[in-house]
Amino acid sequence: MIVTAVPHLPLRPAGEYVQTRPRRPPKIVDLFAGPGGLDVAARWLGVPVVGIELDKSACETRCAAGLDTRRDDVRNFKPSNFSDATVLAGGPPCQTYTVAGSGVGRRALDDVLDFAERMARRLDVTNDLEKLTADHDGDDRTGLVLQPLKWALQAIDDGNPYDAIVLEQVRAVLPVWEVMKTILEKEGYKVACDVLRTEEFGVPQTRRRAVLVARRHGEAALPEPTHRPFRKDVPREKGDPELSPWVAMDDVLDRPDPFIVVSNYGTGGDPKNRGQRASAEPAFTVTGKISRNRLETLDGRPADPSRFTLRESGQLQTFPADYPWSGRDIAQQIGNAIPPRLAAYILTTALDLDRDILEKIFPDLKRPSA
Repeated sequence: MIVTAVPHLPLRPAGEYVQTRPRRPPKIVDLFAGPGGLDVAARWLGVPVVGIELDKSACETRCAAGLDTRRDDVRNFKPSNFSDATVLAGGPPCQTYTVAGSGVGRRALDDVLDFAERMARRLDVTNDLEKLTADHDGDDRTGLVLQPLKWALQAIDDGNPYDAIVLEQVRAVLPVWEVMKTILEKEGYKVACDVLRTEEFGVPQTRRRAVLVARRHGEAALPEPTHRPFRKDVPREKGDPELSPWVAMDDVLDRPDPFIVVSNYGTGGDPKNRGQRASAEPAFTVTGKISRNRLETLDGRPADPSRFTLRESGQLQTFPADYPWSGRDIAQQIGNAIPPRLAAYILTTALDLDRDILEKIFPDLKRPSA
């Protein structure tokens, strides 16, 4: 039994951040902040953060959690409204890019990449984005992925560039991050971007996210995995001895008996061929449809309860068990969020914080042998 991957920490900061190379004290402005995945991680690290979020229900959750929030459209602000922020973070809406979503963003990818390159030349693409929205069923979320780039370039032009930039999205957005990488490097940043597997950072689910980290000072890097990757039918005790075993659903959920998860999604596009995971394995990717997954006992009977509760869904995302979910569409809030545990690793690397703080926050983290 592995120690729970979800730290039972208070929502107030656990202590002051520690930096190995002094810079301006980090303060984060978080675009599309959702219910608080990155903000919770920042609090664990003792880093102040203000989040901008439009969704009413997500803001109700943030308010209940005591997170500093501006309820509004990101497009109604600019960097000068948060001139003391030294770090830009963002997880733009991903539904149009996801496999589970409409796929509009994937079809419009070439347009989005072209717009990003034009923005780098300081050309106004407002009308182009409006046309993109009109051409794709009025869904404006596809173009929102470019808002962090707009903010980054505006901050540079204002003479107050961000010390660090952290972006996270579904893996289909990696080509956008790669274009932004090229743009930001020309603006003087060191940039790293790639797809990270969440179970390699102690998150009890297999979820892949495209992550970009840019730094104005010093080298940029993504966090190194701390846990072994999940491989079907490969015991978690097998693998690199320098890494901790991946974390299973059983390790974080308080259910008396083992169970099987029958996925809502059909493997290979066949709805009858639904994937299954045992509770001794990590969960499938937590989405806003997680409540549709069925839970069964090992002999095929409905488990009790037969669906993940909202509390359990949040725990699989590594939110604290007592996180005060509020408002409507809570399952969607949970599925939209970045897992706080993953965010903590990303922020620690992006802000050049002392890694020892992670070992204090996550007691299951195995320290590699010398």
